[in-house]
Amino acid sequence: MEFPLLCTRVNALILLLTLCSPYKFIQSPMDFGPLNFLQTTNTATLDFGRILFNSPSAVLRPQSPRDISLLLSFLSASSFSKVTVAARGAGHSIHGQAQAPDGIVIEMAFLPSNIVIHEKGEEEAGFSYADVSGGALWIELLEESLKYGLAPRSWTDYLHLSIGGTLSNGGISGQTFKYGPQISNVLQLEVITGKGEVVTCSPNKSSDLFYAVLGGLGQFGIITRARILLQEAPLKVRWVRAFYEDFNTFISDQELLVSMPDLVDYVEGFIVLNEQSLHSSSIAFPAHLDFIHKLQSKGSSSKVYYCIEFTVHEYQIMGTDVEQVVEEISRLLSYLPSHFYSVEVSYFDFLNRVRMEEMSLRGRGLWDVPHPWLNMFVPKSGIKEFRNLLMENISPDDFEGPLLIYPLIRDKWDMNMSVVLPEAAGGQVVYVVGVLRSANPASCSTYCLHDLLHLHRRIADAASGPSIGAKQYLAHHTSTAHWKAHFGPHWDQFKARKARFDPLSILAPGHGIFPRLYAPSH
Repeated sequence: MEFPLLCTRVNALILLLTLCSPYKFIQSPMDFGPLNFLQTTNTATLDFGRILFNSPSAVLRPQSPRDISLLLSFLSASSFSKVTVAARGAGHSIHGQAQAPDGIVIEMAFLPSNIVIHEKGEEEAGFSYADVSGGALWIELLEESLKYGLAPRSWTDYLHLSIGGTLSNGGISGQTFKYGPQISNVLQLEVITGKGEVVTCSPNKSSDLFYAVLGGLGQFGIITRARILLQEAPLKVRWVRAFYEDFNTFISDQELLVSMPDLVDYVEGFIVLNEQSLHSSSIAFPAHLDFIHKLQSKGSSSKVYYCIEFTVHEYQIMGTDVEQVVEEISRLLSYLPSHFYSVEVSYFDFLNRVRMEEMSLRGRGLWDVPHPWLNMFVPKSGIKEFRNLLMENISPDDFEGPLLIYPLIRDKWDMNMSVVLPEAAGGQVVYVVGVLRSANPASCSTYCLHDLLHLHRRIADAASGPSIGAKQYLAHHTSTAHWKAHFGPHWDQFKARKARFDPLSILAPGHGIFPRLYAPSH
């Protein structure tokens, strides 16, 4: 055995002894050869949700995937350790999913990132793709691929998230109806399992791990490299926004738009409770909507509106004028007369629109606040009842943030992946609903925040019943029994994959799905 490797193993053993001692903390930063541990960091204790604050015993800032593999190998081989590990990227962890109480948090942003673009025709491939490694963000992939006139086929609505984290969580966006979610546009992954094994997997190689990891909530491994499909990127897009008073008309027009993927590139919908419910308005559309303001000023403060956004770009309609196509599409829609807005923006600005909204919220002190979000997949058969459930429990007067609702096509998702969709009785349409609330501490106390969390739990429980048949996305459940009910008939497969790839349940303890186990003694 080489001497440096021997030293590393000895030092890691010292780490395990320290973590398993009666002391539940580490009194100073540690340096165990190539593995550099810190006592803790601010980022390891909190997440985007700012609801749970669980401190780890140590933080690892890896310099290579080997550091992660080495750590997990030692933990999985130890018969006396119950230390858990959470990988923390740049993501929207809401309920402490990226935290590891008294365990180890791996800060993935410190893993050196690299992006290599492969254009169509290289290596005899009939498509373009990017090899992305380390803690790279979607914005970095977009900026690099745009240099070649390319862009990811499917992208998150917020580009400043890490690629590995969004793939683990399912990677949905408003563009899912065309190419499917981000996790359907991955060709290959490098994954470090809970046993410390470094595995390159794809649909044809180690496929069970490949599909397990996609939408697997970080339960089976840590993604350190991904091969992402690319498409031609337009310079500009025509971005459209239309408003509705009637919910049935609103969802009917959304489903019409997602039925024409050769013309429309992106569809997303919003329930407009108030002017603050609309995001992205600051960069392209009117910041104030006179027709909403005038109606509400007449005493109709409970009036709810709906908004559809969609885009068209020139690569979809070669040889045809984009504005003409938008005009033809608009004739098929039944929006409120005179409330149809169309602007041309750069492709980059459109994809990066939520970042601009973030900067606006930061300026108002409304970004680093608690985010008691609720995300649901709702079958088409239950979407009207779910809308009524929301409106019975949400007041427009005190709601801050967007309320998203838009359709996705179920057959764009590979059901062998870990993500769970509801049964789509009567069709292939499933709706994504995101209650993306911000709780301003100036107007919402700790008790108020707890009330909101209980409210969302009641909504989720009611929606998960047989009448609506919804499933939570980025779910937070309090016990293994609740998770078993969440996965339903997929539970046995999920549990078997966990036993195979992370048998001691070392990874992602923040979800609370599986209790940590000891390694068998020899």
